[in-house]
Amino acid sequence: MGQALYRKYRSKSLDEVLGQEHVTTTLKNALTNGRISHAYLLTGPRGVGKTSIARILAHEINGLPYTDETHLDIIEIDAASNRRIDEIRDLRDRVSTAPASAKYKVYIIDEVHMLTREAFNALLKTLEEPPAHVVFILATTEAHKLPETIISRTQRFTFRPAAPDKVIALLKQIAKTEKITIDDDALTLIAEHGDGSFRDSVSLLDQASSTAEHVTRADIERILGLAPAEQVTALRTAVANHQTEAIVTVLTQLYSDGYEPAAIATQLSAVLRHAVLQGGTDATDLLNLLQQLLEVPGARSPRQLLELILLRAGLTGAATPLPAVAPTIQATTFSPAAPEPKATPPKAKTEPKIESSRPPAEVAATTPTDSLTTPAASEPVPVAAPAASAITTADITELWQQALEEIKKQYNTLYGIARMAKPVLTDGTLTLAFKFPFHQKRVNEPKNRQIFAELMERLYGSPLEILCVVAEESDSITAPTPDVAAISNIFGGAELLES
Repeated sequence: MGQALYRKYRSKSLDEVLGQEHVTTTLKNALTNGRISHAYLLTGPRGVGKTSIARILAHEINGLPYTDETHLDIIEIDAASNRRIDEIRDLRDRVSTAPASAKYKVYIIDEVHMLTREAFNALLKTLEEPPAHVVFILATTEAHKLPETIISRTQRFTFRPAAPDKVIALLKQIAKTEKITIDDDALTLIAEHGDGSFRDSVSLLDQASSTAEHVTRADIERILGLAPAEQVTALRTAVANHQTEAIVTVLTQLYSDGYEPAAIATQLSAVLRHAVLQGGTDATDLLNLLQQLLEVPGARSPRQLLELILLRAGLTGAATPLPAVAPTIQATTFSPAAPEPKATPPKAKTEPKIESSRPPAEVAATTPTDSLTTPAASEPVPVAAPAASAITTADITELWQQALEEIKKQYNTLYGIARMAKPVLTDGTLTLAFKFPFHQKRVNEPKNRQIFAELMERLYGSPLEILCVVAEESDSITAPTPDVAAISNIFGGAELLES
């Protein structure tokens, strides 16, 4: 039977231990000066050398050469399997026995946090007054589960996760020795998936060496069950560009290829995290999306939840474009030099026409210094025709696009919703027609409506009433009656039901 690579290349001396110099240096100095503690506590993530150093230290204390064979005076105990008080009482009875041949009897208790409370109490008595010939080495990945009374009676050494560059260097060395042909990007992916664990990374390399004569990144992705990077990028792009059909298409393809929703959510989270670190105006939206993706693995219906999260993000614009296309988007977004120059052309072109075409009654309402009009002036029929010819559909559409560009600079999420609206200007009222009630309600919120009212007043040159409606067919939008507009202002929304 072949030996696993992680066992074959296990460190056999303190000098061979990688990435834990702060621990090995202290231990070597203590051994040199003969300062041996009665109890050590090794804490840190899995696969970083805790058990290896415990075994090396046990041999060094006794002046024995390191071997993989068990020694009578070096006893290893798995606390996960021997966690009850009876096992610890038996240990307490045996510690009084002198070593068979070595100077010290060393007990290595791995995963010590698994002991029961009663077992900890029994062990505490032994740690308080240990025999002179006994040394305890406790190891755990979850130090926070240990009682403070246990920790305070040990010398604690905290291990760090392995740095990616050190993991890659070790993998390259092992691959060269074992004559494994593997690409550098495949080694990088192994190190990333190892999550700071030497053992996990070496075990994955061992598995990958049997897949092909030349191991590539694609081989590692298949072993790990990871979706291809280009598909994850396509999904991210679809969300950023509000392409709901593309989102569903990519998800369907990933599911048909056998990729799990939890794995997809994890990979997408890594891409979004990179986007957050790159900086942007809507990092808050990205963080919200990241928080939602964390719920996918534990959901009752992970597929439906992942699709719902991404579709909602695509509709509301809760994601920024990829860094690769960010320069193009920024050039489009910030092409106007400043708000004032952009607002000037519409004023110069439309303001004289608007003032001559608006009904006198409306002018009186919006201009307090004007005198009241006569009853004859309240008849809108003679001046309604010039209003239609003065502001065309193309004009209001152009103004609306300018407003959207301004909104996008400060309110990216609001922009993603407002871009769904079709604007119609009639008698001083700007009607925004939406296909979906969700979009209409968001824009119709008082604070959002106020944002558009102030912006359109600056671009249009005169105050405009903002009214948000739902219309299945936006081409058939009719002007709202004064009653509907008033109700909308009071209650935040109104729809006209035909009898």
